[in-house]
Amino acid sequence: MPLLIIVSGQPGSGKSTLAHRLAGALGVPAICRDELRESLDPDIPDPDLHVYHVFFSALDLLLGSGVSVLAEAAYQDKLWRPELEKIDAELRIIRCAADPAVVRRRFVDRAADGPAHHDAKLVAEIDAGRYPRPGWTPISVAAPTLDVDTTDGYRPALAEIISFVRAGPIH
Repeated sequence: MPLLIIVSGQPGSGKSTLAHRLAGALGVPAICRDELRESLDPDIPDPDLHVYHVFFSALDLLLGSGVSVLAEAAYQDKLWRPELEKIDAELRIIRCAADPAVVRRRFVDRAADGPAHHDAKLVAEIDAGRYPRPGWTPISVAAPTLDVDTTDGYRPALAEIISFVRAGPIH
């Protein structure tokens, strides 16, 4: 059975960087929501809904072909759960978080990269004390889950995260 490794968390929590490092270390493809979003024609109607469908269709195609895959997105539990109920794969869930001051710095740095990210708006949310976002519900399905602090490197360390993915819970 293929393995679906999910890297989730709020915007700016270090998901994408960790996802690419993990995918490289594990030798699996990474499907990243923001990368799909950034590759779209800017005039496409309802781009968020389109990306949502493309994201989960790509996962379904790969997993249905027996390919293990890493999926990275800032989706909340209410968006992950109904899609995961349809997927036949072994799951590992990694939930990223970081100190708001570090997240703010990441947003400021990324906002300079171009218009695809909406990080200036997120900086304003942090400055107004609305980060972590109130009411944001992390993914919480019945599967081995590891919380990772990305404030300064990775806690637990990358080697432990890789061990978790390969073998299940590390505690």
